[in-house]
Amino acid sequence: MQQSRTFKKVLVANRGEIAVRVTRTLHEMGIAAVAVHSEVDRGALHVRMADEAYLIGPAPAAESYLRIDKILDAAKKAGCDAIHPGYGFLSENADFAEACEREGITFIGPPASAMRAMGSKTAARKKMAEAGVPIVPGAMCSTTDEAIAAAKLIGFPVMLKASAGGGGKGIRLVHEASEMASAWERARSEAKKFFGDDTVYLEKALIKPRHVEIQVLGDRDGNMVHVFERDCSIQRRNQKVVEETPSPAASRELVARMGAISVQGAKAVGYHSAGTFEFLLTPDGEFYFLEMNTRLQVEHPVTELVAGHDLVREMVSIAQGEKLHFTQTDLVSRGAAIQCRIYAEDPSNGFLPSPGRIESLVTPAGPGVRDDGGAYPGCEISSYYDPLISKLCVWASTRERAIARMRRALSEYIVTGIRTNLAFHEKLFQHPEFVAGDYDTAFIDRNKEQLLGYPTVPEADREAVAVAVAVAASRLERATGAARAETGENGSRLSPWVAGLRARLHR
Repeated sequence: MQQSRTFKKVLVANRGEIAVRVTRTLHEMGIAAVAVHSEVDRGALHVRMADEAYLIGPAPAAESYLRIDKILDAAKKAGCDAIHPGYGFLSENADFAEACEREGITFIGPPASAMRAMGSKTAARKKMAEAGVPIVPGAMCSTTDEAIAAAKLIGFPVMLKASAGGGGKGIRLVHEASEMASAWERARSEAKKFFGDDTVYLEKALIKPRHVEIQVLGDRDGNMVHVFERDCSIQRRNQKVVEETPSPAASRELVARMGAISVQGAKAVGYHSAGTFEFLLTPDGEFYFLEMNTRLQVEHPVTELVAGHDLVREMVSIAQGEKLHFTQTDLVSRGAAIQCRIYAEDPSNGFLPSPGRIESLVTPAGPGVRDDGGAYPGCEISSYYDPLISKLCVWASTRERAIARMRRALSEYIVTGIRTNLAFHEKLFQHPEFVAGDYDTAFIDRNKEQLLGYPTVPEADREAVAVAVAVAASRLERATGAARAETGENGSRLSPWVAGLRARLHR
């Protein structure tokens, strides 16, 4: 049992919205927050909100946010008791966790041993199988010939996956033997590029699965609970864009079973802090272990909204040596919560990033709306990092009302100066199959025509559409309080799109 202590100062080893979100909880707990930043992030919101900030290098993450030595140097200069890694960057790096402990700085996360046990997907599959967690049939292969033989035994289609992978990188779907050679080389090449390890493994591709994950939380004394599920099946390029809880596809009995198995798996590796077990759920109700994320998840706010607990606060308390503040029977899931990831990207062009300067930004508010953001009017969305602007979340008593609330919130969200995926989200929340909860991980690919791009407007209707868009531009002007001129009160230049529509509206 660890001696309990109280942190006075914590360094947040991250950037953007997650650094802002962690800083807010630290301030609520009366703990000073220290930020680190690259040269291009000098004016970032997470830097502005922190009590202290330290420059750690140039823009490339490999020279700044991934530099263990520079982050530890900043923590020691600031006199920090602990470091919270957020997600991404060094959050699942066991060497970083160990380096923190060697310097007498508490790592707010799981033990390095658990991170290592679950960090390799192949090793994690083996460990979880030993712990009684159901896994997808698969195999380790050294050559394409071995992969083809294994695939024929398991049955096509199969997935090739980077052993050290994550975030949708190093994954290839193979439908038949003739595709294996090229998929094998591409998966290995991408794995080497993104993770420094070209090891790939083969896994049975499940038909129309849903991606359902279980949040676990445990203290250093061995107490462990699950905090329900999240359905993360709406994905593009194997990356999540919408998450919700409860899952429309999982009964409470199924969630309880998945939760119990997740707790069993976490205990098998001596886990503590927050973590997530990811599963593929088939239409017939079978579920298979996919991977464990040994960190806080991007989509954690929806769990907080239905469970009523601040997961970051719990992580900090656990790191201070405190016991969990609740048991499994204390936890109750109330209502429904949905999260939309608002990205600077162009859905009509393959969801490619759209970095640039945000000119106007108006975020939604009102009952049941939460926007976890890291941007502000005039800030730059850098091409060096993930183009996430914010995570828009809603809560309501039922899923039907949560969808209606999200529609309203999306209609209030205004961003100019860059392309975003807001229009995609608006179309998604009108799609009858999504509204009915009938979707899986291939939903976006199957419904590209309805969800992506822009419809062709008949000649006879173009004037009416132009007027409607001009009215929308007028709404933007009122919402932002800008003058009719091409510059706002703060001197920022309005986009040509908005300026042109204003001229049409007021001529």
